[in-house]
Amino acid sequence: MTRAAEARIDLSALQSNLQRVRSLAPASRVMAIIKANGYGHGMLRVAKALSAADAFGVACLEEALSLRDAGFTQPILLLEGFYETAELEPICRHNLTVVVHQGFQIDMLEKNALPAPIAIWLKIDSGMHRLGFDPQQAAQACRRLQACRSVAPPLRLMTHLADADNRQDVVTQRQIDCFNSAVSGIVGERSIANSAAVIARPQSHVDWVRPGIMLYGISPFGDSIGTAEGLRPVMTFISKLIAINTFKKGDRIGYGGEWECPEDMTVGVVAAGYGDGYPRGVSSGTPIVINGQRIPVIGRVSMDMITVDLRGLPSVRAGETVTLWGDGLPVEEIAQCANTIPYELVCRVTQRVRFVEC
Repeated sequence: MTRAAEARIDLSALQSNLQRVRSLAPASRVMAIIKANGYGHGMLRVAKALSAADAFGVACLEEALSLRDAGFTQPILLLEGFYETAELEPICRHNLTVVVHQGFQIDMLEKNALPAPIAIWLKIDSGMHRLGFDPQQAAQACRRLQACRSVAPPLRLMTHLADADNRQDVVTQRQIDCFNSAVSGIVGERSIANSAAVIARPQSHVDWVRPGIMLYGISPFGDSIGTAEGLRPVMTFISKLIAINTFKKGDRIGYGGEWECPEDMTVGVVAAGYGDGYPRGVSSGTPIVINGQRIPVIGRVSMDMITVDLRGLPSVRAGETVTLWGDGLPVEEIAQCANTIPYELVCRVTQRVRFVEC
């Protein structure tokens, strides 16, 4: 038999979520962030569904080239820029845009004559302390880039927010103020907002917004789910119930025997495990859905299977569809059960899972 685990990707939900971004930031252009294989949803199918976006953002040259090879002509931004001189030629040839966040990148642009100048976003570190120029260096970096023959005008300016997913955070406004102060007097389009800021910080929208996780129907906030933010879940992760067993009170289930049957009962086996991307770290009690009803996971998640308590479904049969997360069972909830974030769950769905567009 073929592997039962399946990830259903709702392309209309992607498009709906893009429209949600536009409704929240109507005066801004939208750069759809589709790095990490479209947050695990499949970068090429995501790009096709989001072709109405004004640009795409990816992490590296390899991701950008796969989009160009597939025929996508939209502007594509390399969010981590370039690392070595050899990357400049394909960046130029494929008309890619890059983030410049370190002085060595400006050095490379100044020392290498390119066939044509490339478009640049200058990144300012307003408080994330990961990538970007110190705000006090912004003006000097800008002057160097504007004077460089390898840089195509106009220069654009960006920063990244460290804690926008905390609605009560005061640091986010400080970052916005820091960035605005650093680029004051510099002519160029600006970008600040990630998904959380698109939803909760309209003062950050400026010329461009850069939504990522919200495009996939997932809330960027720890205290809500996507549907509460007007989003539609894109991925529904499903599998099948492949066995139903009856055990006696005191029988122990799965590796380590950590879960003990409190009474004579039926236990189901679902064809999904950490080898498919279902999180091993979920505790007993984590819900799955069968026939519209939530039932709990019991025992340890193994590589290929999980076991579930079927006492609440006396008429269930082997072969029933099981929802692991998605439509009707928010991935945000499963992430909480696994003590992680939903970003990680959708990105970790493995290659042996069948992806189906719907």
